[in-house]
Formats: sequence, C-alpha cells, structure tokens
Amino acid sequence: MHGPSTHPWVEGETLGTHLEERGVDRREFLTFCGKMVAILGLANSALPRMAEALQSIKRPSVIWIQLQECTGCVESLLRSAEPTVGDLVLDVISLDYQHTLMAAAGSDLERALQSSMAENKGKYVLVVTGSIPTKENGIYCTIGGRPAQEILEEAAAGAAAILAVGACAYWGSVQAARPNPTGAVGVRDIIKNKPVLNIPGCPPIGDVITATIAHYLTFNRLPEADGEGRPLFAYGKRIHDQCTRRSHFDAGQFVEVFDDEAARKGWCLYHVGCKGPATFSPCPIFLWNTRTSWPIGAGHPCIGCTEPYFWDTMPPFYDRLPGVVGFGVERRADIIGATLAGAVTAGIALHATATGIYQLRHRRQAEAAEGAATAAAATKEDSSNG
Repeated sequence: MHGPSTHPWVEGETLGTHLEERGVDRREFLTFCGKMVAILGLANSALPRMAEALQSIKRPSVIWIQLQECTGCVESLLRSAEPTVGDLVLDVISLDYQHTLMAAAGSDLERALQSSMAENKGKYVLVVTGSIPTKENGIYCTIGGRPAQEILEEAAAGAAAILAVGACAYWGSVQAARPNPTGAVGVRDIIKNKPVLNIPGCPPIGDVITATIAHYLTFNRLPEADGEGRPLFAYGKRIHDQCTRRSHFDAGQFVEVFDDEAARKGWCLYHVGCKGPATFSPCPIFLWNTRTSWPIGAGHPCIGCTEPYFWDTMPPFYDRLPGVVGFGVERRADIIGATLAGAVTAGIALHATATGIYQLRHRRQAEAAEGAATAAAATKEDSSNG
C-alpha cells in the first residue's frame, strides 16, 4: 500500500519468493508470522504452519470495494511510518482492485474489477468499506452509474470470504444514525447467504485486518467470531478491562473536568464520558500510529466506535454512559467504582487471611511429607536389621 510495486508479480511466483524480491529476509518474515500468531491468540505451535502457508501461497487475490464512506479506513492503513511486512502483505493482496489506490479511472477501472472477479471467482477475499444506501433505489451512492448495493451483491457472489471493514460497513455508522436519510445499512444487512466477518472501528486498527487475512490464508477459514460477527481475538475483551487507567477507576480516582489536576495525573476518564466499559476493542493492546499511543492514552475518552449504532447509543460523548441496551454499564460501573474504592481495606484483609491459610496448609503438607519420609526410612532400617 505504498505506491505501485517496483517488483511486479511473476506468474506462478509464491508469496515467499515475492517477499524476498522485495527485500524481506527469512528472519523478518518469521518475526511477522510470530506477531500474527500472538495477535490471533494462537499457540506458538501455529507459527510453522502460518509461515509455511503464507510463503507458499500464489498471489492471493483481494478485491476491495469502497461504498458510502469517507475513505478514513483506507487512510488509516496508509498512514504507516514505514513499510512493514504487514504493509507489504496488504499491498500484495490488495492490488487486484482498490479504486482509491489504483492509477486507473473510469471505464478502465470498472473493467479491472470485472476482470478480477471473473479470473478469481470463488477464490478472492472481498473487503468492503462503507455503508450501503437503500432508499430511493440507492441513488445516494453510485459508482460507474451503478448503485452500491448492486456492486456489493455482484462482488459478494463470487467471494470466498467477506470482510466488512470499519463502522460504516459494519452497521452504517454516521450515515445510519437517526434519522438515516439515505437508508444506510451494513454489509450483513444485505448479504445473507454468506458469512460476513465484521472488523469495526472508526477507523479500524490495521493490525486486525492484517491478522484476519493472515488467519484466512493460513487456515482457509475466517477466525472465530462473537455474536456481532467480530473476530474474538480482537474484540473479545472490553477496553475497560485492558485499560492502562483501570487501576484509577478501581481506586475511585476520576477526571472531573478536562485539564484538571486529575487529568494531568492520568486518572480514569469515566466521569467525562469514556465509553470503555461498554466497548469491545483491542485499542489498549495494539495502540495506534505505529504503537505510539491511543485515544485514552492521549487523554481523550473512548466514544465506543467499535460498537453497533454508537452514534445513537453512546452520546452525549462527554457525559457518563447512557443506558446502553444489553449492558447496564453505568449502574454496574458506578457500583464497581464505589464498592471497590470503599472495600480496599477488606480486600487487603481478605488477601492476608487467604495468604495465611495457604501458608499454614503448605506448612502442614510439608510436615506430613517429612513425617512420611521419616517413617519410610525407619521401616527400611528395621527390615535391614531383621
């Protein structure tokens, strides 16, 4: 994704050979595979399989279509500080069709899409960014004179796997917020006959996209998903449970006004609107801008952009969490904050008691083992004397 390749693919060439031509040595490639295994939460034993699968595949085909959106998802991936193996892999598999990055335009671009779909029918990965307008026959987003829904349905028909990337493709995002004048919906609302894996975020994290594609290429299937169709390896835990400010929440230490003394100390942002308790995302782990920082780390509360319908359920963004259906987060979070802050002494006492019990049990076990060893030695000595 860093401009036209200076090392074009040779017919029959494997990805391993191609990456060598691009200057990626074996050590760097294995390091990348190791990172993907770690991100996916796989055992270390999966590393050889991933390395073998990725290096032996022949030009994996990805068709990336952009519908009703701001292009922020693509821009997020383009803003890398330096080319990495992940960027190169994405670059390699995205060049079949991606109209923001391609030099072609007009009818040439449309022919490239049709040709790519025909040549790789049943084998390509379809990546979709952007929502799909459904009102007034989809006139609010047309490409080459065709509505977005028609383009999506045609591309999905020949796809082996479908990734809905970003909040727009997930559920419609800001376009679908009330009153939703264009009738915007997500990919899963249109494509019903094939599984759709959602990679939400506004924008999503590039590493999640890379790892998802690496998983598919390695195991020939999409990673396990949660009830919202999001990969569990990335969206299986709440931001609140992984947050670097969680200790301040537990201690009842909150920022009350932006730039107050508590904010300067890096205390919890829950009271100024942080939606971390209701948001499932790997932001605290993967970070942004080549792992430099992330919104909460920079002092801004999470707005819950990986959750469905967050434009309607999460505002006001700088007030405490509203009653989000299915979570009951505000009441639970308030109770947790107050209870934990008030029960520190009890917790310490309980820990001390538990530690004492453990030590007593451990001492008794040691004494019993020592007694058994002594008895066994005495028995052996009696036998020898007899």
